[in-house]
Formats: sequence, C-alpha cells, structure tokens
Amino acid sequence: MRAVPVIVGYALRESLRRRVFAVVLVLTVAFLGLFWLGADKAFEESRELAPPPEAVLAGVDAQELTGATLFGLSMFGTLFLGTVLAAFLTLGVVRGDAERGLLQPLVVRPVGRTALLFARFLAAALVCGLYVCAVYAGALVITWATGDWVPDRIVSPAVQLAAGVAVIAAISLLGSVFLTTTANGIAVFMIFGAGLVAGLLGQIGEVLESDTLTRVAEICSWVLPFEALYQDGLNAITADSSGFTEFALELGPFGGAQPAGAFLWPWTLAYLLLVGAATAGAFVRKDL
Repeated sequence: MRAVPVIVGYALRESLRRRVFAVVLVLTVAFLGLFWLGADKAFEESRELAPPPEAVLAGVDAQELTGATLFGLSMFGTLFLGTVLAAFLTLGVVRGDAERGLLQPLVVRPVGRTALLFARFLAAALVCGLYVCAVYAGALVITWATGDWVPDRIVSPAVQLAAGVAVIAAISLLGSVFLTTTANGIAVFMIFGAGLVAGLLGQIGEVLESDTLTRVAEICSWVLPFEALYQDGLNAITADSSGFTEFALELGPFGGAQPAGAFLWPWTLAYLLLVGAATAGAFVRKDL
C-alpha cells in the first residue's frame, strides 16, 4: 500500500495533462454565474410580488419556498457536475489505459492490481468530494447573499453529495474493467439518468398516491444509492419546515426530498465495498 500515494499523484497529474480540471472549471464558473443570476431575479420577484390569497391561507412562506427550491436545484447541478468529474477521472482507468499501453507498467509487483484500483478510487473520491463541497459552498453563499436564506441543515447535505459522487466513481471504475472509455462514459451517465428518473417516478407516485410507483422509486434509489443520498440531502435542507410549505418542498426538484433513515450510511459503505470487490475480482481475472 506504500505505492498508493504514488498512484494517486499519477492519476491527478494525468488528469491535469488531459485538461480534465480545466473543462470542469469552465462548467463550474458558468453554472455558478447562471445560478447567481437566477437566484437574484427569483428572490427579487418573490419580494416584489404579493403572494396569492390561497398561498397566504395555506401558510406558504414565499421566501423559504423560493430559497429551498433554488438551493435544491443547485444541489442537483452540483451532483451533476460532480458526476462529470468522477466519470472523467475513472472511465478509462482499466480498459482505456490498457489500450493506450499506460496500465501494464503500473500493475506489476509491488504495486499490483488491487492497489492500483484502490488508489484510483481514492484519488477520484477525494477530488470529487472536495469539488462538490466547494460548489455547494458557493451556491450556499449565493443563496444567502441574494435572498438572505440558508438551509436548515448545512453540513450533512454537502457530505451526502460527496458520498454520492464517490458511489458514482466506484460504478465508473467497475465499468472501466469491461467497457471502452466512450462506452463507459455513456453507461455512467445513463445510470445517473436512471437515478434521476427514479426520483421523478417517486414524485409522480406521491402526487398520484400510487404505492407501486413509490415502491419502484424507493427500490431504485437504494439500488443506486447516490439517488437516496441526494433525496435525503434535499430533505435535510428543509428539515424544520412544516405545513403546506413542507408538502410543496417534498416534491423537490429532480427527485423528491425523502428521508432515508439511519440505514442509509451503512448501506452506502456496504455498497462501495461490494462494488469494489466486484471490480477487483474482475480486474484480477482480466487478461491485459
């Protein structure tokens, strides 16, 4: 395991050489700029326009509804950008690097295949985790500055987003054993989309009071735990809301806000271990 820091450094240098971070930086600046513009206009409109009588009677807090909706959207954008970065860092780790002749010199003794996989996952998880926390913090500052609103829970949603992108990095690493770089990238984003659709199904199920749709969405969110982490993070930003405001916010942007319970973190850890074991087992048997 003494080679792990060396492989982590190699992964980061290779990403810099391929300009991965430059691409993500441009996307991040564009996202935060657009979010600042949208948040500023949305809060301005919510302050200037009188709420309809029905909303007043229902006890809807316009500022809280606007702030939570916007911040929920920013969390989705942060998770998406983190997914892009996680995919870029891991989608060609095995088959892609093997086809370019970069992998074979690294998996000889004393480094080994398992150490290589662990180091590449560690590099991706650390970088992506720090990245999503930084983008989350930027969106938080923008929301507070433009609308004087902050979420009920600040730290836990950021941690859950970081864990979510770590799950995506592990899935991408597993795919890199079997798929080419392009095919793995497509697969990762399709899996991310499947999680998003599961969240939307849950929203539809809640509105229609359909137990079947709700159950399907719940199963999918646990099969793809980054979605469960995202939903629980959405729920945490309005944990102290009540009344019709709480009901409106539970429908949340791009996957309803749903509490996941205490089992979420043990399952996430077990999921990472299972995916890691499957990746290591497949890589050990793979002929380079």
